[in-house]
Amino acid sequence: MRVLGLDLGTARIGVALSDASGTFASPLSVVQCQGRRKDLARLKEVVESTGAEQVVIGMPTTLRGEQGLAAQQAEEFARGLAEQLDVPVTTWDERMTTVVAERALIAAGERRETRREKRDKVAAAVMLQSYLDAQRQS
Repeated sequence: MRVLGLDLGTARIGVALSDASGTFASPLSVVQCQGRRKDLARLKEVVESTGAEQVVIGMPTTLRGEQGLAAQQAEEFARGLAEQLDVPVTTWDERMTTVVAERALIAAGERRETRREKRDKVAAAVMLQSYLDAQRQS
């Protein structure tokens, strides 16, 4: 099952996609935020064009496991996207994914300018891979 992962931000949304077997996640793209309605429409296009059968949205939980304003906004976004799609939409803990993505890009020798462009989609892939791994273990 092909799964799309989203790392929501205020300026950009990182997008990752699994392989057809739902085993490996890869960074796909970054969507520039243009307002909720346009963002939802653009992501609907991405889901349809990739053939994704499920969408997983990163839930910005604090390190103590609490959910603040950003988590509430992610839940609202997930509900809005679910209304637009014919595939399941779920949320998944995204703690530390941006840090992991940044470190991976630094380790790969990416320059600061290119890291900024890639960080969101790599963070989406890290979050999605975590979700896929957990699904295989259960």
